[in-house]
Amino acid sequence: MRVLPPVARAYILCAVLAALACTAPAVADPATPWAAVALLAVLYLGCELVRICPLLGSRVPEGIGSFFPVVLAAVLLLPPPAAALVALPGGLAGTVVQRPARVRRVWHGAQQALAAWTAGQTFRLLRGPAALGSSAESGLPGTGAAAAGPSVWVADFPYVLLPAAAAAVVFCLVLTALDGGILAAAERRPAATAWQGLLTISLAPHCVHGLAGLMMAVMWRSPYGLPAALLVLLPMYISCWVFAQYHRERAAHQATIRALVQAVDIKDRYTRGHSERVGQASAMIARELGMSEDRLETVRIAGILHDVGKLGVPTRLLRKDGPLTPEERRIIELHPEYGHEMVRGIGFLGEARAAILHHHERVDGSGYPYGLTGDQIPVLARVVAVADAFDAMTSTRSYSRARPVPVALAELERCAGAQFDPAMVDALTGAIGRHGWHPVVTSDADLQVISTSAPDGAGPGLPDLAGLPAQGGRPAGKAGAAGTVPAAGARSGAEAADASARRRAEGGA
Repeated sequence: MRVLPPVARAYILCAVLAALACTAPAVADPATPWAAVALLAVLYLGCELVRICPLLGSRVPEGIGSFFPVVLAAVLLLPPPAAALVALPGGLAGTVVQRPARVRRVWHGAQQALAAWTAGQTFRLLRGPAALGSSAESGLPGTGAAAAGPSVWVADFPYVLLPAAAAAVVFCLVLTALDGGILAAAERRPAATAWQGLLTISLAPHCVHGLAGLMMAVMWRSPYGLPAALLVLLPMYISCWVFAQYHRERAAHQATIRALVQAVDIKDRYTRGHSERVGQASAMIARELGMSEDRLETVRIAGILHDVGKLGVPTRLLRKDGPLTPEERRIIELHPEYGHEMVRGIGFLGEARAAILHHHERVDGSGYPYGLTGDQIPVLARVVAVADAFDAMTSTRSYSRARPVPVALAELERCAGAQFDPAMVDALTGAIGRHGWHPVVTSDADLQVISTSAPDGAGPGLPDLAGLPAQGGRPAGKAGAAGTVPAAGARSGAEAADASARRRAEGGA
């Protein structure tokens, strides 16, 4: 408790006292069905402990969250104070990653007890027990009702879905409200942002858990009793575990991508942040083209990793201040092939590997490494090529100023059909026209929003193009961003295309 601010300590203490007040009536009431409470509590505790057992614990993702169908079944089957008691053991035994562990476990136990009690009160307020088919004479769920025969066990469908859904939503709301409160108290987050996003990510899972809890409660009230209820619980738990495994694998994929991008950014400080922006622009193009969500994610990853081959290029060439020799240019032009080899064994990249290899191809066949033309170039590579050149022109770096978005789009359109696929250029123009271009990061680590309404030249907050050198403002031979071309009007026709090709040969992104 010493590491927590006084406000947070007081907040946790109030939650604990409130949880004790909610559970106390169950302890004092001789009618509490202790057998059912103990059975459900042990069942919930077992679901939590299996996550930290030596055989499975290392394989279960830390972010899987608690398994709430058992608690929600208790909410539907038991009086609210007894349901709060069921939630306590599992809450206290839940996985805790950050310190202080003991305080966090006490907090989770109190939080879940309060949520279960409130959800139970909501269920009863909406006449849930009667709709579930409970009997006033039945002592333990699954015994008295079952003994009386099937005539006693008649669940009122579909009405019972309403109080059960309301209980699950209230359970989620209480957990979310308490979570936001502890974030505001312990981490001193502003009240306006402490709860932001918590409800949207937790409401759907809690509703699914509530449905499983209802199925478990209905089967428990049936003549088949506890065995049928457990048959409902087992596949639900396995499904949650598999779903968590998927998220764990996805998190590992994202960590792999972040590590590769950070390595490139450290090696080539002149294009820092470029990869994320290219991924962002690539996703915008893919969405405009109507690609599926899976393929959209693939092209975003391709954009992020398109420069990973720079790790195979000598740092002295990437940072060289003087002109590059023909041999040095040839070495730098190998970076797409280096990147393809580096990611060849990463299975989840799929189609992104081809985009990494071919993002410097040009539709007229003058690109590298293989000089492919038109439709020979993979679709995702054509997407990344446009996104790459667009970000190079609109990014402020140590060696060049950012061009306004309209100027960059005009240059892309001028080169469409020769360097770029016209369909990809049109898609980027349409996407930016609707949504604007708001890069998440910049190479200088300064967040900036580039206006799409600026006229040719400069607007408020935008750099003036008048002072740019003919070669784009970078020292001759500096390994910079790929596809960067002179500003519109600086030079024309074949001369501009030749200048673009020379810059790309000098180590472009």
